[in-house]
Amino acid sequence: MEMSNTCCTPAPKTPFLVTLWRDHRVWLASLVIFTLLVIFDRAQASASLDKVWVSLLHTAPYLLLSIGIAAWAGASDADGLIARAFTGTPALMIFLGAVAGGFSPFCSCGVIPLIAALLAMRVPLSAVMAFWLASPVMDPSMFFLTSGVLGFEFAIAKTIAAVGLGLFGGWSVHLLSGTSALRDPLKEGVGGGCGASAAQGTKPVVWAFWKDADRRGKFTKEAIKTTLFLAKWLILAFLLESLMLAWIPAEMVTQALGGTGVGPIAVATFVGVPAYLNGYAALPLIGGLIEQGMAPGAGLAFLVAGGVTSLPAAIAVWALVKPKVFGLYIALSLSGAFMAGVLFQAWSAFG
Repeated sequence: MEMSNTCCTPAPKTPFLVTLWRDHRVWLASLVIFTLLVIFDRAQASASLDKVWVSLLHTAPYLLLSIGIAAWAGASDADGLIARAFTGTPALMIFLGAVAGGFSPFCSCGVIPLIAALLAMRVPLSAVMAFWLASPVMDPSMFFLTSGVLGFEFAIAKTIAAVGLGLFGGWSVHLLSGTSALRDPLKEGVGGGCGASAAQGTKPVVWAFWKDADRRGKFTKEAIKTTLFLAKWLILAFLLESLMLAWIPAEMVTQALGGTGVGPIAVATFVGVPAYLNGYAALPLIGGLIEQGMAPGAGLAFLVAGGVTSLPAAIAVWALVKPKVFGLYIALSLSGAFMAGVLFQAWSAFG
């Protein structure tokens, strides 16, 4: 009887272009967009290149700090120690996550490596989400800038909104934590899963990891991997953001956000997603709109929703977590921003 050779037949090779796109599609997307700009609009290509470069320089300190923390945690076996800092009752973890996010200097993109490490170490998603949602809305420098542009009262309201959004998101995730959609939130290949075992183990922390060659190598490997992961997504995000700024007229935003009542707050919440510039550039825009009669609640909703769901932040989150978790992140951001706007509007009217 003739034996089948099926098991010995080598698997067909994946076409080169398919492999290239699968492994490098983010880099290729940025390259294709920039190439088209060079061909059809060289002035915009130059402006977009400047925007990407300036944005990367602006976020570099936070990115380097986050990358360093993630790489250090893996090289020193301190990832378990970091995870244990997020232990305790759900109420305490969510509260600390929201407060830390509301006052931390991390931007929504710079905190991505730390979030990936925490999720890989099986830190509860509720505490991580509380930190994640609050972090991009407010930080110390943003507080002082908001006070100067929109007033101290608005800065306080934005800070309360940041912490409140974190608490709202953290408790919402906690109540949904039993669903299958929230198990293993990270995408395959993100975080590596090694942190989880480290968090559950009893390895001693080697603070001076640089004295060991293997640990130095592990630090370098993790730092390079995280840097490339962030760079490819942030370059694409800032490139798309530059096109949004160039091609969406400011007058369109003004017309959509003008007026008073709950309606403009709802509109501002959703318009903030595509129209948000960045945390610093958005403040003068909102200041000008408020001077033209825009309700303060709508301005706050725009800043909160736009800050959490801005293009760089959204792309970074999409790259990190599974689609259902990303959808929950967006839903919590928009609903929380709308509630913050309504409450601030009510307080402004009766305060």
